Amino acid sequence: MSSCSGNCSSCGSDCADRKEESLLAELNPHSSVKKVIAVVSGKGGVGKSTVTAMLAVAMARQGKKVAVLDADITGPSAPTAFGVNECQGANEDGLFPALTRGGIQVMSINLLLDNPADPVVWRGPVIAGAVKQFWTDVIWEDVDYMFVDMPPGTGDVPLTVFQSLPIDGVVIVTTPQDLVSMIVAKAVKMANMMHIPVLGFVENYSYLECPDCGKKIEVFGKSHINEIAAKFELPVLAKLPIDPSVAEAYDNGLMETVNTDAVGSVIDAILKA
Repeated sequence: MSSCSGNCSSCGSDCADRKEESLLAELNPHSSVKKVIAVVSGKGGVGKSTVTAMLAVAMARQGKKVAVLDADITGPSAPTAFGVNECQGANEDGLFPALTRGGIQVMSINLLLDNPADPVVWRGPVIAGAVKQFWTDVIWEDVDYMFVDMPPGTGDVPLTVFQSLPIDGVVIVTTPQDLVSMIVAKAVKMANMMHIPVLGFVENYSYLECPDCGKKIEVFGKSHINEIAAKFELPVLAKLPIDPSVAEAYDNGLMETVNTDAVGSVIDAILKA
C-alpha cells in the first residue's frame, strides 16, 4: 500500500500487506544519526530550502551536531546555501558529506556532479534510489539532528523518504496565498497516512516590513494559516518575513551568518519532540 510507512511495529492496521519486517533502510554502520526532521511543502516556490537552512543553522547554534540531507534531487540548493562544492572524500566504508565552515554536514546531488548546472534527468525510481543512498552510503558522523530538505509534492521521493528514513517529525512550510489551504491539507494528510507526527507550520513570505515606518505589508494577501492550523489542530510555529538579506546570504553561501531568531520557536518544538 502507498500509505504504508513501512514500519508495521508502529501501525495498528490489520491489512493483508502486514509483515514483520520494516521498509526502513539501514543507516550506514559507520554513521550515527539521533533525530531526523523532514521539512516539506505541498508545492514549490515557498522557500522550503531557505527554511531548512535556517533551521540547521539555528540548531547548530544550540550546540547540536547538525546535518542537511538534500532530498530535492532535481532542484538541489543546499550546497549553494552553505557555500560548499565538494564532499570530504570517500573510503571503502562510504562517502563523507561536505562540511560547512560552522561544522554542518551536507549531502546533495550537486556535490557529485561535474557541473552543478547540469540537470538531473532521471526517472522517479532512480531519483528515489539516490535519496535512499544518501542515508545508506554516506557516513554521517555523530549527528544530533538531521534536516531533510524534501522536494515539493507527494510523489516518489517524499514517499521513499517517509518509508525508508526514521522520520521523527515533519515541519510544513507554507505561504499566505489562498491556494495553500488545499496544498497544506495534502501535505498533512500524507504525513498522517505515513504515521509521522507533524510538528507544526512555518508560514514563509508572511509579510514585508517597511524599512522606514516598520509597518507590516501583506504582499501575498491576508494570511489564512491560523485557520488552517486550527482545522488540523496543529500549531503555527513561525511567520517569517520577506527578508532580502536572507536571500542574499543564501545566494552567496553565507546562511551561517544570518539571524535565526525568527525560527527560534520552531527549534523549541523540535527539541521537545
